Amino acid sequence: MSDALNELGQHLEARRTDCVLGWDVAFGELNVDVAPSNLPGFVEFLKADANCRFSTLVDITAVDYPERDKRFDVVYHFLSMYQNQRIRLRVAVREDEMVPSIVGQHPSANWFEREVFDMFGIMFSGHPDLRRLLTDYGFRGHPLRKDFPTTGYVELRYDEVEKRVVYEPVKLTQDYRQFDFMSPWEGAEYILPGDEKKAEEAKG
Repeated sequence: MSDALNELGQHLEARRTDCVLGWDVAFGELNVDVAPSNLPGFVEFLKADANCRFSTLVDITAVDYPERDKRFDVVYHFLSMYQNQRIRLRVAVREDEMVPSIVGQHPSANWFEREVFDMFGIMFSGHPDLRRLLTDYGFRGHPLRKDFPTTGYVELRYDEVEKRVVYEPVKLTQDYRQFDFMSPWEGAEYILPGDEKKAEEAKG
């Protein structure tokens, strides 16, 4: 299998020098780094080329690297049922950079791209309906970015007085939490129901 993937990587690098920035084989899959501007044409080539025939889009996701200049990797997974092979495309983009949509090549990319936009804030140029998919209207931020706070920015609740859902800044209430910072064997002396009987028996 690795020989076939290596041959495929060499084939793609030779045929599409305008797209392929680099490639490698890892964990039984071919990974190809692709220039963002040429992504739709390269995806179309993967579908049509006789040696590829990657006709099935499995998933689109992203990875956040906050320390990099090109902060995000947009990752595409394709399957060729004809060749029994898988391929992974990686597109590195800056935070303010748009990625060309591949809805024209794979209509199923519609919701995948909306999910990536919702979770990471990555924009897809040419998408027919780019709006949030999993979070609520008015949601602030993008939850899968590594700088997104684990508690979020706002919380929502139903207000009985206003008879509607209201959004409020997150408040972390600590009033009902107790910390003794000691081990359970040498910590606070907890008095459990029934312990008073033992004390009375000890006196008697």
